[in-house]
Amino acid sequence: MPLFDTASTMDASTALPLGVSVPRPHSGGPKASRSRANVAVYAPGVSNLEIAYKAPGGEWHCQALPNVTQGVHHGLVDGFPYGSRYGFRAISKAESLPLSVPTLDLDDDGGQPLLLDPYGRAVDQREGFLTSVRTADDFDWGSDQRLRLPWRNTIIYEAHVRGQSMQHPDVPDELRGTYAGMAHPAVVEHLKNLGVTSVQLLPVHFHLDEPHLQNLGLTNYWGYNTAAFFALHPGYATRAAQEAGPQAIQDEFKMMVKLLHEAGLEVILDVVYNHTAEGGPDGPALSFRGLGEDTYYRTDGNGRYLDTTGCGNSLNFGEPRVVQLVLDSLRYWVDEFHIDGFRFDLAVTLCRNAANEFDPRHPFLIAIAADPVLSDVKLIAEPWDVGYGGWQTGRFPADWVDWNDHFRDAVRSFWVADRGAIDAGGDGGSVAKLADALSGSAGLFEGSGRSRLASVNLVTAHDGFTLNDLVSYDRKHNEANGEQNRDGHGDNRSYNHGFEGRTEDEDILARRAQSRRNLMATLMISLGVPMITAGDELARTQQGNNNAYCQDNPLAWLDWTMTPESHEMLRSTKRYIRLRKEFLASQPDDFPAKDGHSYLHWFDESGQPMSMERWNDPRRRVMQHLLGSDDGTLTGLLVVNGTGSDVKVTLPRLTKDDGTPLHTTFELRLTTSAQHELRQGSRVAAGEKDLVEAFSMNIYRT
Repeated sequence: MPLFDTASTMDASTALPLGVSVPRPHSGGPKASRSRANVAVYAPGVSNLEIAYKAPGGEWHCQALPNVTQGVHHGLVDGFPYGSRYGFRAISKAESLPLSVPTLDLDDDGGQPLLLDPYGRAVDQREGFLTSVRTADDFDWGSDQRLRLPWRNTIIYEAHVRGQSMQHPDVPDELRGTYAGMAHPAVVEHLKNLGVTSVQLLPVHFHLDEPHLQNLGLTNYWGYNTAAFFALHPGYATRAAQEAGPQAIQDEFKMMVKLLHEAGLEVILDVVYNHTAEGGPDGPALSFRGLGEDTYYRTDGNGRYLDTTGCGNSLNFGEPRVVQLVLDSLRYWVDEFHIDGFRFDLAVTLCRNAANEFDPRHPFLIAIAADPVLSDVKLIAEPWDVGYGGWQTGRFPADWVDWNDHFRDAVRSFWVADRGAIDAGGDGGSVAKLADALSGSAGLFEGSGRSRLASVNLVTAHDGFTLNDLVSYDRKHNEANGEQNRDGHGDNRSYNHGFEGRTEDEDILARRAQSRRNLMATLMISLGVPMITAGDELARTQQGNNNAYCQDNPLAWLDWTMTPESHEMLRSTKRYIRLRKEFLASQPDDFPAKDGHSYLHWFDESGQPMSMERWNDPRRRVMQHLLGSDDGTLTGLLVVNGTGSDVKVTLPRLTKDDGTPLHTTFELRLTTSAQHELRQGSRVAAGEKDLVEAFSMNIYRT
C-alpha cells in the first residue's frame, strides 16, 4: 500500500481522527464550518474509496476520498452538516471523481449498496439499506459525572432495556421498553428500594437480526450481534425520539444515564467486540468485510475465518487498527455518555495472540491499563469463548473482574442439584466447593495477583434459566426458539422439586421457595461482587426456556404481576442485600485476609474446627463459617445445613489469642427457612445449640 494515492486531487484532510470530524484549522485555510467535515476511514482492502452522502432535505452526492495514508482513506467534504446520512463504497480509478456528483440512485443498486462507517455515531435504516449518520455531541450534562463506586460496595443488576419496563404498569405506554422507560421513576424506585448499586445493560449498540431468525419470524432480542460499535440501537428509543432522528435518540439515552446517576446507580454496558453482524464468509458486507476483511477479521493465513465466538467471525485483535477501533469506541462511551464500566462478551477472543492463544498480557489489555480514561472504569470479563483454551476464569489482569462460573456451578450444585439427589434417596456433594464459593474463590484469582473482589458472583444470568426456573424445571424447554429444543445449555444443575413447571402443590411451592432463598442468600453473603439477573427478585419465569435470546415477548420481559411468590422473593432479596451491606460494605479490598492471615474460620456441627475428612464427606453437609476482621472483632456467623434433616448445631466457642474464652452471644439475623419471621432476633450463646432446619442457612451477628 503506497503512502499516498493520487487518483484525485489531494486536499488538506488528515488521517486522524478516524470517522467524521470537524476539520483541523490550518494557516490560510477556510474557517471551520458545521457543514464541512474531515472524513477518514481505515480501508486497507480498497484501492479507492468514495463517500456517498445526503444532507437533510437534500440529494445524494458522491465524492472520492483523495488521500490514502497507511491504509486510511481521507478527504474534506463540504455540504455535509449534522444529520447527514452517508456511507462508503469502493471504486476503480476510472470511476474516481474528485467533484461532488448528484447522480447516485441507491435504490437501483440492490442489497446493501453502501458500507457503514466503522466510527459512525448513528445508523439509519430505511429504503431497504443502512447508512451512517453524522451527529453532534451537544448535551447538557449539568454536574453529572461517573459515580466511581468501589467494588466492595457494588451490587450489579443485569437488565435488558426493553424487557425491564415493557410490562411495568406504572410506566406510560409510550415509554415502555425504551431508554426513557428504564429511567422512569417507577423503575428507578424499584432498583433503589431493592438496594442494587449498578445497572448492567444488555447490548445497546446497533445490532441486526441473524438471517435464520428472520426466516423464523424471530428477532435477536438480546442484541449480541453488533453492526456498529459507536451507534445506539434506535429500536430502544421512544417513538418520538426515533421520528426526531439519531440526535434525539442519543439525547434520550444520555438522559437515562443522567437520571440513573442522580439516583446513585451506575450504568455498565454489556459490549460485544468479539464478532460482528457480518457473520461467516457468506454473510453480508455491511462495513468491515467491504473495507478490508483480511485485516478486520482473524483468518488462518489462507483466507479462512478463525471463529472462536460461534457467530461466524472473530475480530482480529492482532491488528493494531482493530485494537484502536475498540479503544476509541470504549473511550467514546465513557467521554460522551458517562458510562461507568463495561462487561466484555466472550472476552477471551479479545485477548488471543498471533498463535490464537489467550495472553493475559495482550496489547489490548495493556493499552486499557495504560489509558487514563479506560483504566478508571469498571472492567468485567466474561472469561471464556468457544475456541481452544477458551476457559480462562481467574486469569485476567489486575483491575479486571471475572464472571465466576465456578461460583455459579458450586452454588447451584449444592442447593439445587444435590437436593434433587438427596430427595431421590442418594447423596449430594460435600460442602468444600460451597465453602470456596462463600469465601470468594481466593485460590482461583491468586495466580493473577487479585483479591476475592475479582470474582463477580452469579447464580443466573441472561443466558440460562431464571432463578425460579432453576428450581422448577429438570430440563430446558426451548421449543419456541424454532430449533427443536437443540439450543441452550444442557448442564443446568436444576431440580423441579417433584413436578415439571407450574404447579399449585403447596408443598412443592414451599420447597422451591426455600431453594430460591438459599440461592439468593448465598449470593449476597459471599465474598466477591454479586450480580442479580433482572426479575430474579420477583421469582420471574421463562417457562423453562434457558435461551430466550430470540423471544422479544412476555416470555422474556419482566412480569410485574405481584403474585405471593413474587412478594415473598422480593422481601427476601431486599433483606439479604441489607444484610450484605451491613456485613461487608466498606471493608478493605483485602478483607478477610491480611499479611497472609485469613480471618475466615470453619467449624462443623459440633462447634469443632472442620477436619479434612468432614470437608470431603458428602454425608456431612453441615458447616459453620465465622467471619472475623483484622481488628480482632467478629463480624458474623453463617451456618449451612445442606442435609434433608433438621440439625441442632453447637455454635463455636471462641477464645482470644492468649486462650482466654470470649463470652460471645450470637443474634439470629435471618434464616432462609420458612420460620424467619418467628425466629429473627433470637439470641444464642457461644457453645450452646441452635436449630438449623433442613436445607437452610442461619446467619447470626455477634
